[in-house]
Amino acid sequence: MNENKIKIYLDNCCYNRPFDDLSQEKVRNEAAAKVFIQSLIQYKSLSLYYSFMSLYEINDNPFPGNREHILNFVKEYASVYISTKRMDEIGELANQIMQTGIKKKDAVHLACSIIAECHYFITTDKRVVNHRTDQIKIVNPVGFVEIWRKI
Repeated sequence: MNENKIKIYLDNCCYNRPFDDLSQEKVRNEAAAKVFIQSLIQYKSLSLYYSFMSLYEINDNPFPGNREHILNFVKEYASVYISTKRMDEIGELANQIMQTGIKKKDAVHLACSIIAECHYFITTDKRVVNHRTDQIKIVNPVGFVEIWRKI
């Protein structure tokens, strides 16, 4: 793995965005941006990180076709897996994040991405996008594509 690559972490809502109702322009734009990000991962321009929480939420997807599609992508293209081996550290950081109003699963995703030293946490969840921290850049897919185009 090229250590100079940008390291990203996609949360579960980001993986599912292309499967959402695309009748709203915002959702369509986020879905298109997520697919573009996915192509950057496939062509090894970005390093995808994922965690035990990612697998938990992917496996909890009620739509078998979507679940398999997402799981296959992650297993084929992810560079790094954040396991429960660092659970004490993840749990402590997640608890701090939850104190700001972020829900538990989202806090665990954020904690995993921070501990793994990812550069970007990409989400379509407005509450998470609005979370402020100096530890990682949090953006929605459209925002990340705008950043990517300037690099």
